[in-house]
Amino acid sequence: MKAICTILAAGVVIGSAWLVHAEMVSGIQAIVHDAIVTQDEVEGMTAPAAEVLWRQYRSQPELFQKKVADARNESLEQLLERQLILHDFKTTFNAQESVIEKEIEKEVRKEIQEEIRANYGGNRTSMLQTLQARGITLEKHRQQIHDRIIIGWLRQKNISSEIVVSPHKVEVYYQAHRDEFRMQDEVKLRMIVLKNPVAADSGRTEKLAEEILAKLKEGATFAEMATIHSEGSQRNQGGDWGWWEQARLNKGLGDMANSLQPGQRSGVTSRSAGDDYWVCQYENGQPTIGRHYAFDAASKKETLVEERRFDSAAAATSLPPPQEFYIMLLEDKRPAHFKPVNEVRDQIEKDLLTQEQSRLEKQWIERLKKKTFVRYF
Repeated sequence: MKAICTILAAGVVIGSAWLVHAEMVSGIQAIVHDAIVTQDEVEGMTAPAAEVLWRQYRSQPELFQKKVADARNESLEQLLERQLILHDFKTTFNAQESVIEKEIEKEVRKEIQEEIRANYGGNRTSMLQTLQARGITLEKHRQQIHDRIIIGWLRQKNISSEIVVSPHKVEVYYQAHRDEFRMQDEVKLRMIVLKNPVAADSGRTEKLAEEILAKLKEGATFAEMATIHSEGSQRNQGGDWGWWEQARLNKGLGDMANSLQPGQRSGVTSRSAGDDYWVCQYENGQPTIGRHYAFDAASKKETLVEERRFDSAAAATSLPPPQEFYIMLLEDKRPAHFKPVNEVRDQIEKDLLTQEQSRLEKQWIERLKKKTFVRYF
């Protein structure tokens, strides 16, 4: 890599351009010097984005078409920029072409060997069969790697070198975008989660939850009980959920956390399935309070619809069956605050670096366009 960068820093040889008429080839979207960008290439690059957009906007056909058109234009620009960079490489470093090509081929061979080892268990035939199934020849695959290496080197040479983000710039950005670093009220939670996939087993699951609660009252640690019994994804971490903004919790859990003080745990609580759900509190194996939550389309938030108190287990039989049972431990609370600059400095530096790289890249591409024949169709 160092050898290549040294060679790329050498002198400039400017080549001449010649015009290719679009009428000679069908499906052309753009011409860059003597290279073409085809409609098939644009559509192929756009296809993954189009699939995502279809899932998001299929109920809004006009908006979907606009989003796809935007994605198609972005793909065209990316392909055009690739050809601009490759053409600049050919014309600028032609004098050292043989030396550069040796270094490039070395990198290509190295990447292919690593690809065979990592993706195909060292089986070259398996890689060739996969490429064939995708309609790609080995030579085309090698050329794609070859071009990607060149583009990466030239991007690094023209964009990434010597960008410095000063502490002053970080401070200025922090003050100008302080609201981005505002944290709402936060809670630090541990949870024991017991799944209840079959409605008929709810009594058995609730009984297990009561037994766990009894052991906690006797002195067992919450982390120990979570590790042994919890079926949540944080089981191996002793049920540790870490810090959460209360607004990010579903409202049923958020209200439960809000009712506790640091170091306090809840009793046994259940939640039914779906976005329209019930949260019930239990005492001595009997439901005592039920809260009904639902998603409000107007505010796009969960709201508390109603609250009921139960005098007996029979009074709760009309409710949907529990899907999960919980026991919550509120370890700590933090009021709304701004993250200090030292906590977000690395992220700000990364954002500013990305912005500066984007600015320099746009300038570089514009310079390439000015000295290269480019035509859109």
